[in-house]
Amino acid sequence: MFTIPCILFAGGKSSRMGEDKSLLPFGGLPTLAQYQYERLKKLFARVAVSTKTADKFNFNADFILDPVAVDFAPTAGFVSSFKTLADERIMVLSVDTPFIDETVFQSLLEKDEEGLDAVIARTPTGSHPLCGIYHRSLLEEFERMLHEGDHRLGKLLSSSKTRFVMFEDEELFANLNHPHEYQSALSRFCEQDK
Repeated sequence: MFTIPCILFAGGKSSRMGEDKSLLPFGGLPTLAQYQYERLKKLFARVAVSTKTADKFNFNADFILDPVAVDFAPTAGFVSSFKTLADERIMVLSVDTPFIDETVFQSLLEKDEEGLDAVIARTPTGSHPLCGIYHRSLLEEFERMLHEGDHRLGKLLSSSKTRFVMFEDEELFANLNHPHEYQSALSRFCEQDK
């Protein structure tokens, strides 16, 4: 079991999906958020859900709420997470990536070391800022970004001490932004379950 805390980011707008994707049914559970939370709890000693409001979820979890009156943006979740937890680093995962598995987390942890600000997953199509390890050294910058309404994680990572870890399997990183991607993920999950 990983001792680093894992923060599940589930506070997005889901504008491309047309409805809150964290509340869509998945994996035999009422919501994608609950599916992700339950599976991550088997891998990490502590899992928390970063969100704007806990009221929308009907399962018990450790919720970390975004600051009031801020945009739908991951920067808010990073600030709240580091202010809530005493840990020097956190693993983060977006709620809409249900196929990222233990091997990915293990690889990221193996590449992490003191002196880095972040260790981020990358595939041939690009980097995945919401699958990686972030260090407390970035908190001040996250606070500045949040204050200025600048939510470009890619820009932050390119100007920080970031190590990118390459993964060849794009399928592991499939995320559910659009209805057809959600349907495809449901089919894929059913195939894996057979």
